[in-house]
Amino acid sequence: MAVAEKKGKRQAESGENDDIFFPVEALSVPQPIRDFYLNSGIRSLYPPQSQAISAGLLDNKNVMISIPTASGKTLLAELAMLKSIESGGKALYIVPLRALASEKFRRFTEFRALGYETGISTGDLDLKDEYLGTNDIIVATSEKVDSLIRNETRWLSDISVVILDEVHLIDSPDRGPTLEIVITKLRRLNPKMQIIALSATIQNSKEVAQWLNASHVVSNWRPTKLYEGIYYDGVYCADVQTTGKSNNSEGSKLKNKDGTDAQTKTSPLEKKIIPVFIGREIDAAVSLVKDTLVDGGQCLVFESSRKNAVGFAKKAAPIISSLLTPLEKEELARIAFDIAEGSDTEAAAVLASCVRSGVSFHHAGLSAEQREIVEQSFLAGKIKMISSTPTLAAGLNLPARRVIIRSWKRYDANSGMQPIPVMEYKQMAGRAGRPHLDPYGEAVLIAAKEKDVELLTEKYIHSSPESIESKLGAENMLRTHVLSTLTNGFARNREQLIDFFKGTFFAHQHGLLSTISLTTVVDKCLDFLIENDMCREQKSEANKSETQKPETNKTEVKTPEKSKSAFQTADKLDPIEKKNSNSVYGNDSVLIPTTLGSTVSKLYIDPLSASVILEDVLKFKSGTKNLLEISPLGLLHLICKTTDMKLLYMKSGDYPWVSEFIADNAERFISIPDPVRVSEYEWFMGEVKTAVLLYRWISEVSENDISKEFDIGEGDLRNFSEIACWLSNAASRLCRLCGFSEESALFSDLELRLQYGASVDLLSLLKIRGIGRVRARKLYAAGFKSKDALKKSDYITVSGLVGPKIAEKIYRDIGLTMDAEELSRLKNTKTGHPKSPQNEKLRIGRIQADTDEIIPSEMDVDAVQFVRNEFDGASLSQQEEPDMKKSKKTQRRFDEFFD
Repeated sequence: MAVAEKKGKRQAESGENDDIFFPVEALSVPQPIRDFYLNSGIRSLYPPQSQAISAGLLDNKNVMISIPTASGKTLLAELAMLKSIESGGKALYIVPLRALASEKFRRFTEFRALGYETGISTGDLDLKDEYLGTNDIIVATSEKVDSLIRNETRWLSDISVVILDEVHLIDSPDRGPTLEIVITKLRRLNPKMQIIALSATIQNSKEVAQWLNASHVVSNWRPTKLYEGIYYDGVYCADVQTTGKSNNSEGSKLKNKDGTDAQTKTSPLEKKIIPVFIGREIDAAVSLVKDTLVDGGQCLVFESSRKNAVGFAKKAAPIISSLLTPLEKEELARIAFDIAEGSDTEAAAVLASCVRSGVSFHHAGLSAEQREIVEQSFLAGKIKMISSTPTLAAGLNLPARRVIIRSWKRYDANSGMQPIPVMEYKQMAGRAGRPHLDPYGEAVLIAAKEKDVELLTEKYIHSSPESIESKLGAENMLRTHVLSTLTNGFARNREQLIDFFKGTFFAHQHGLLSTISLTTVVDKCLDFLIENDMCREQKSEANKSETQKPETNKTEVKTPEKSKSAFQTADKLDPIEKKNSNSVYGNDSVLIPTTLGSTVSKLYIDPLSASVILEDVLKFKSGTKNLLEISPLGLLHLICKTTDMKLLYMKSGDYPWVSEFIADNAERFISIPDPVRVSEYEWFMGEVKTAVLLYRWISEVSENDISKEFDIGEGDLRNFSEIACWLSNAASRLCRLCGFSEESALFSDLELRLQYGASVDLLSLLKIRGIGRVRARKLYAAGFKSKDALKKSDYITVSGLVGPKIAEKIYRDIGLTMDAEELSRLKNTKTGHPKSPQNEKLRIGRIQADTDEIIPSEMDVDAVQFVRNEFDGASLSQQEEPDMKKSKKTQRRFDEFFD
């Protein structure tokens, strides 16, 4: 073991890929943990994993691990977490995406066999989630961790090891600054905390390691051989010079169809290549996909847009369907049925149709339920090919035999079609090759022209990923983090703010220049916060001057005299050194967050968003027109004016109808900019378009109609409504804080309508637990328009509308109780029981009608019967969970088949 550690340490420092496989039995972790992995078939670690162990991963040392996809990063994170937990610690696993959080959560729940509990936190951004502190492992997105810090969640101080998954996303303009600040705050909060950073292969991983004061483990080793190549004019050429080492000798050469080794030759580019003649189908990528499936593999195809991803799936469907066995078609028909019954949109019908043929598309416009079905079906080998936008390459564990990059250019609004970054290509290519399942993996770029072959080879196959750069330096990125740094007590004056930001990756990268630029930007942020009463700067008595800016109080929110935060940051545990006399700020100013500033920080909204909301509300409070007279559309537009609201793009066809809509509804908006200011007015039009979408949603327009009208997916609609719901809640709480109770109630009602997509007349019913949009409308149409009306109803009638289980819960929630014997008798009454002969006949008829539409004609009778049995055998108690706790799929199954 000592020899292995010594050799691994040398490799970790040099980046060598010597074939050292550290035995699991020799790991310095308790025997139950070793047994857990041994029983799962893992006898030894991969070489990069062995290097990480030798670099101090199990010795509480910080480690930066930059290795290819599928080389075992997650296993290393698990070992570090379990070792820390065994020593009495607690682990925090930070991911960039909710989908990735769910994937890791499912995996880590397997540690319950060892007595360890796992929790997940990805939801509301204004809650402390203190209950999660009882878990040994907590999985959360970086935004959620930032929110937990702002809300001073106590268990964060107990974290002994933090895992930073996909840490290279510090380079992301959207998520990077938050991740960077979270890391900086956690290091201040828990100075002795171990940091394990996991990254794809990047050019400056050593720079990140230095910032984290971490050992640096870098490797190109993969458990499955990876061939990167170009496909042009019917020939696939794999460059043998670009493949790294692997422990898979079977994957060292590509094979011809007869099983013999493919012959190598020198191409016109004077590179050794392996030609494999695949032939031409109706599309080059379809030809590659068909070839992969014939060899028993699966394919991921990456496209440049959603439209292209859907289009290619539809194009490949008939070819792939012809390769499926009858049993495979039966299984796919069941999956397609689940997709179709979970949504009434045309997009879902298209997805179900593709899945029946063994293919699927994948993009952010799909609902969470649809993405889950597609991903799990692909992992199970049932779906043979997924056509996806690049989002699928961002961390999710969906490997395939062959990855095809069909589009290597992306549209940029400023510069048109541009080549994708090398890092993006490497992320996609890294999905090729399923460990222990595929003899090798192939990443294929498709060249449309002969001249592109050399270009793609040099630009992507022979190139290293770009360096990552911090995106923290801009004012719009720093504004919210300056406020949260003050409210949590990480800094109490301007100099301490600069000292705090000196701990960021931005400062580490830019050195002295960062101090100068940060000082300028931080001063601008502070000026804004002071101007908008979220912070005040207090001079000491000895140095107060007549020029000190008078304190304003636009919103009449009381300002505390001192920070009352009980959050134990590192600067409170250890006295801060006194400022030296040469400080550019002097030593006489203290920055004190106001109650408004603290609230804005905890609500997790941009201070500029809070300013926009309160400014418009105050306009009406001091004007002649009351905010209560503004329509819901006007309130939605106010929400869309905030910097936190995601906006729809204005397309060329949108300008006429949006302009006309604004002219026809001018009185319904709080304010309209002058059209002469072209850029400002165009931005306003995007706000209006988004507000109209949300207005359609709360007016109970169907998801299918909204999706078609705005050319978006169900996932997009949910995303827009969730963000608007969050901002409505924030607006309500800000108004309440400032004493605007009527306005607070308006935004509170709007929040509820956005949550369910319901009209104002359903508000009373939506406040009853277990009633959602569909059930509320049924009850309302039947004359039960309020809680009082339901109190006067009879159980059988209500049960016939929403089902007996839900009816029972509704009665309990509104304060009515029923005798157990009477309830049992009513439940089994012929009229109210879903299993009565008349209802059963109707139900089977509905299922038959749906299966006739969804299941292919060649599918045999047994498959149809299977679908029926799935419904017949399901217990009613499982189907009748409350709306808030059910997936949309299950809710629709009940509403459409069992009511």
